[in-house]
Amino acid sequence: MNAPSSWESVAQPSGALEKDLELTAADFARIRELIYQRAGIVLAEHKREMVYSRLAKRLRHHGLTRFSDYLARLERQPQAKEWEAFTNALTTNLTAFFREAHHFPLLAEHVRARPGPVRVWCAAASTGEEPYSIAMTLTEALGSRASQAEVIATDIDTDALARARAGIYPMEQVRKLDEARVKRFFLRGNGRHAGMAKIRPELADRVAFEELNLLAPSWPVSAPFDAIFCRNVMIYFDKTTQARILERFAPLLKPDGLLFAGHSENFSYISEAFRLRGQTVYTKAPR
Repeated sequence: MNAPSSWESVAQPSGALEKDLELTAADFARIRELIYQRAGIVLAEHKREMVYSRLAKRLRHHGLTRFSDYLARLERQPQAKEWEAFTNALTTNLTAFFREAHHFPLLAEHVRARPGPVRVWCAAASTGEEPYSIAMTLTEALGSRASQAEVIATDIDTDALARARAGIYPMEQVRKLDEARVKRFFLRGNGRHAGMAKIRPELADRVAFEELNLLAPSWPVSAPFDAIFCRNVMIYFDKTTQARILERFAPLLKPDGLLFAGHSENFSYISEAFRLRGQTVYTKAPR
């Protein structure tokens, strides 16, 4: 099994960081404001330690010792590539294959009865486990029609997307899946890739990864979709932002399309565009 050439560049760094850099209350307040403007993420007061840990690496990369100098550099260059690294650092990527498993049988049942091509948008793809789980579900549900299935997978975090495109995961993570799925959808690594598994090319070809900021004025996705997965990302937005995004989702779904939310997210009181169908699953409300 050949790993992608980007494998080394997307490995996560490790190791504890000493607090040798200056992060003032004003710096933290400015960081909270900037990430809200850039990505809609609301950082709580108790996230200060996380912010220090993640952004300290960027300061050291640039040879800086004060967060104020780093932030000033960012603000002087609104189009700088560093904004991408800043956003990536403050994005949370907690995910797993078939996380919130009750959604996938519902998706399978939904698409089996649908004629023609099936399209699903995963709006918070992270490192790929969720969109690949969707693709596996579509493949199993559609049988001979699986070649007509397409998953559009987007995320604001370009580092996470690089790992998702590579499709390489620790074997201990993959072993949690049903053995039949592991055999059907993964290749086992050997040699220097021992202990790793890679998504099979035929499954990977059904998933298209793209960078997308849900706050952007336009989205590089085309309607209509049979389902949209936007799970465990809205919790980082305030209710105004959530409502705006939900209103934009509605016209992208087919009339009977499904919207899947995270287990701690409730859209019923945020937008009139959707109505609850089941446990964290919504359909478009009649207009």
